[in-house]
Amino acid sequence: MSFLIDFLVVFSTFVVGLYTYYQYAFSYWRKKGVPYPEPSIPFGNWCCKSDEYIGFKIKKRYDEFKTKGHKHVGFYFFTSPSYVPIHPDYVKRILATDYRCFADRGFYYNEKHDPLSAHLFHLENERWKKVRAKLTPSFSSAKIKLMFPSLLGVARQLQTAVDDYFVKRTPIDCKEMFACFTTDVIGSCAFGVDCNSFENPNNDFRRYGKRITGTLTKANTLGSIIALANKSLARFLNVTVTPSEMTKFFVSLVKDTIEYREKNNVTAKDFMQLLIVQKNNDDPSERFTVEEMAAHTFIFFFAGFETSSSTMTFCLYELARHPSLQDKVREEINAILAKHGDVTYDAVSEMKYFDQVIEETLRKYPPLPTIPRICVEDYKVPGTDVTINKGTSVMVPVLGLHYDSEYYPNPHCFDPERFSEESKKTRHSFTYLPFGAGPKSCLGIRFGYTQIKVGLVLLLTQYRFGVNPNTKVPLDIDPGNLFFVAKDEVLLDVVARVN
Repeated sequence: MSFLIDFLVVFSTFVVGLYTYYQYAFSYWRKKGVPYPEPSIPFGNWCCKSDEYIGFKIKKRYDEFKTKGHKHVGFYFFTSPSYVPIHPDYVKRILATDYRCFADRGFYYNEKHDPLSAHLFHLENERWKKVRAKLTPSFSSAKIKLMFPSLLGVARQLQTAVDDYFVKRTPIDCKEMFACFTTDVIGSCAFGVDCNSFENPNNDFRRYGKRITGTLTKANTLGSIIALANKSLARFLNVTVTPSEMTKFFVSLVKDTIEYREKNNVTAKDFMQLLIVQKNNDDPSERFTVEEMAAHTFIFFFAGFETSSSTMTFCLYELARHPSLQDKVREEINAILAKHGDVTYDAVSEMKYFDQVIEETLRKYPPLPTIPRICVEDYKVPGTDVTINKGTSVMVPVLGLHYDSEYYPNPHCFDPERFSEESKKTRHSFTYLPFGAGPKSCLGIRFGYTQIKVGLVLLLTQYRFGVNPNTKVPLDIDPGNLFFVAKDEVLLDVVARVN
């Protein structure tokens, strides 16, 4: 009996203490004078399991507090506070004007136990700055022009694959088709490897691409949840987010490529060559290690594969739904190719209406629903008495801004005219953020646009596309994915050859 009483006393004390802790933690935004949705124990405003995509949850809160006239809102990720700017002026401050106060993204990485996690997207402070400066030249217009023949060669393989579907009168699964295409583009332009995933869908690059979409884009393991919730705890526990098999593959790939090229005196026009040059820098402090090279090739593959394939899928899906827009894009493509005589880097760059179509695609389907940042020093929000404390996470609500009817009337409609030069001048530039903005914006935007356009140009010059009856309209978004991707197959019919 005495034991039971002691247990109940200890248990009651624990429960009261835990409740008191949560009440204290959940008073953070109230004390700051920042509006916030009511949190619940233990997840705050975030739930581990849900059938609703996290981006839509944040968008709902954005809409709710924007309607009430608020310019910002506070969230709780478990007990950790997160700041969400609503007004685009606040967004601009965070991403550009005062970006030094929000210089880090706050993601977990562990160079020793999880070397692939220590890539550009995760690095912090001066290390990020130094690595970014080293990698930037590989994404210049001049370098992309050098890669263009390789990119075009893969696009012709895509064209051949689609022609086979046309002959067989079977629909194409855009998700799989464009995943193969972007896998092969990255294999060729980053590593100099001819993957040909259309004929060999089980090659290593395609296999690991599937592993990425099945594991790293989903916070569905204890390790990934700890890494998201508390990176200090994750480092203490030596959490590994990247599967060991994937780490071995990329490290071995880098080692084998270096050995072959240096042994045979081979110089290529790809991303790997830039890393090899940096590895052999005369200044030892500027050199990349093999593990660092593996991390940077991994993020090239990871980021380029998922974002570009999804954008191509959504873009062709929308053009299939809107035949008049598809015809307008095709007319521009044909006119410019007639002028240039062939598909070239300059010809593709000249397709301005096609740019508008891609921009509208990225508005409706941004690769990521939020842009994460960490406040690295106490920051007073201009025009308010609110101070964001050092260490507070920040989420820029990309999806909320992209679907805000104040900036984009009838936001669920697909309208490329929103991105005409005249229309863009009428709205705040920080209401469109598919690849971020400011000094930490996506490094590979130009490369991504180029591969998207080249692949779709070759398809649209040859075929007309329609939506297959088995494709759900509108598309469902995968609720378990961190990226904004379709949940199911996106089937399109190859209706006819154009020429």
